[in-house]
Amino acid sequence: MKLNTNDKLLLIGDSVTDAGRAYPVGYGSGLGNGYAALVDALLRTGYPELNNLVLNTGVGGNTVRDLKSRWQTDVLDLKPDWLAIMIGINDVWRQFDTPEAVRSFITLEEYEATLRELLDAVQSGIKGLILMTPYYMSGQEDPMRSLMDRYGAVIKRLAGDYGAELVDTQAAFDRMGHHMIQSSLSNGWDHVHPNTAGSMVLARGLLHALDFEWERQ
Repeated sequence: MKLNTNDKLLLIGDSVTDAGRAYPVGYGSGLGNGYAALVDALLRTGYPELNNLVLNTGVGGNTVRDLKSRWQTDVLDLKPDWLAIMIGINDVWRQFDTPEAVRSFITLEEYEATLRELLDAVQSGIKGLILMTPYYMSGQEDPMRSLMDRYGAVIKRLAGDYGAELVDTQAAFDRMGHHMIQSSLSNGWDHVHPNTAGSMVLARGLLHALDFEWERQ
């Protein structure tokens, strides 16, 4: 297990992370109803002696631009020991659901450059970093899924460059797709917002990155 006693794990991202959390910072019973709450529950029951604190600062609708605007208050000021980031779904989604938008879309170049700026700002103050790819619960023939894979490739490259733990969420949903329709793991079959089972896919991926021992007594 990579977390140490009293380590603080901060999760930041968009609505998938937010999942109805409490504000200004979600923790305890205010972690929401998504993967953050499942991670917390599994850590508390699997490693009760570590007394880890899970914090949630996900905000619905966020892109990397939004993360940049609140990085100081929602990451740096909270001084996490471990930081997990999952962002990019809205960076891609806005290019499909609001093609007439006045505000410019977030290109791959801006996406990577912004994330590098944020990671540079936080890297020296944390013990560990977890980067989670964005995902879309569909086959690769879907145009949005195809573009999401390109943004996911940026996360994979950054994980290598920054020595971060990588959670390939898209690969995890693709594995589930061998046994069921991927979108059945999302609320309302919207291909993005996970139901409880979909949230568990994300939680398991994050905990695997932390070397969580599932058979531990």
